[in-house]
Amino acid sequence: MTLYHGDMREILPALGTVDLVLADPPYAETALAWDRWPDGWPTIAAEVTRSMWCFGSMRMFLARHGEFAAAGWKLSQDIVWEKHNGSGFAADRFKRVHEHALHWYRGDWSGVHHDTPRIPGADPTDRYQRRPRAADRTAHAGSIAAAPPRPKDGTRLARSVIRAQSMRGRAIHPTEKPVAVPLPPLPAGRPPRGTVHDPVAGSGSRLAAARQSGRRAIGIEADEAYCEAIAGRLAQGALDIPA
Repeated sequence: MTLYHGDMREILPALGTVDLVLADPPYAETALAWDRWPDGWPTIAAEVTRSMWCFGSMRMFLARHGEFAAAGWKLSQDIVWEKHNGSGFAADRFKRVHEHALHWYRGDWSGVHHDTPRIPGADPTDRYQRRPRAADRTAHAGSIAAAPPRPKDGTRLARSVIRAQSMRGRAIHPTEKPVAVPLPPLPAGRPPRGTVHDPVAGSGSRLAAARQSGRRAIGIEADEAYCEAIAGRLAQGALDIPA
């Protein structure tokens, strides 16, 4: 685990290429001083990797879509973090108890590492496990008939909704996410011995998730106080990761 203090737009290009960027940038949805979008960072991330998971809100991604597209990023999939409580910025809106994480890639999909996690147990709602014949596949599924065969190992694909309690009352950063949230995207976007960049490290939860999954990680944080908090958090234990 390596941590840098500074502006990720200056540090990230100097660190070389990595397998995955795992980012949770400011959404720029409030007037708070720290909630400022780092202009140009999707382009900088595109210079160091072909695969990126980015947390955000639907409003943020719609407002910033042009920056992602201009940098050559293409969307592959999304997951949703459902929390037990959330934010109500307006009385005439639904209370938002979820956040998104979108996976972006550059180049050909076949050249990007993708290994969606599988979890124990057969999926009772998966009609392809109960009725495997191609003729049973509905017409609207299109080319799904050409999909790879599903492994018969007693596992099923991890779902796209991750339910985890928020860090309210115990967070060290205003937008801190529990380690359980960034854990699933890690194997989906990075090989087991790969390296990940977290350009907006915040509380260090994504670095902690990388360590827990046995992967190397490099974090960048602009606030020195949070750098100290991250260092203290990661100093609580270490993993012997083979070269």
